[in-house]
Amino acid sequence: MTEFFETPCTGPCADRAKAMQNLIPVIETDRLILRAPVIEDFQDFAALLMGPQGKTYGDPKTREEAWQIFLQVTGTWYLRGHGTWVITSKNGETLGLVQLGAEPGDEAPELGYILTEAAQGHGYATEAARAVRDHAMGAMHLDPVYSYVASNNAASQAVIRRLGGVDDTPEGWPHKNTIRFRHVMEAHP
Repeated sequence: MTEFFETPCTGPCADRAKAMQNLIPVIETDRLILRAPVIEDFQDFAALLMGPQGKTYGDPKTREEAWQIFLQVTGTWYLRGHGTWVITSKNGETLGLVQLGAEPGDEAPELGYILTEAAQGHGYATEAARAVRDHAMGAMHLDPVYSYVASNNAASQAVIRRLGGVDDTPEGWPHKNTIRFRHVMEAHP
């Protein structure tokens, strides 16, 4: 059974939510559409965080903890003017999320992503992260942009390196199991 907090609103509240969602830029790539999160996306988000991918946020989460994180990553738009996009294929299949986040301890906007298990290994993370990085550093004038990657997460390190991210972990970095990557805008011929 769907709980009240997961249920879309109706009437003027729904209109207001839609108006705010329309302020979030849609980014399209060759294979993907990055769009504003909507309440209906919570089901997929909760499934991600309650499963093995929940380790991205420490440990797999409860549904209530997933809701709190969903509020955080979507609310960043309202407070900072950047936030989370839902990654969908051109046929509308939800593949995951990509974000320009702001968490305690971040020194600048953080580029991160989380994909469904089925979406991994197809280059979607690289494609979505590249599009958001370019949008962040171009249209949004954000620089620097960092990604924080677990030192044992070779797959995510490879994605960030494919994007041209450089290890910018400061001397004496207190997060021993995390590498800080700084993004640079790629030069286009």
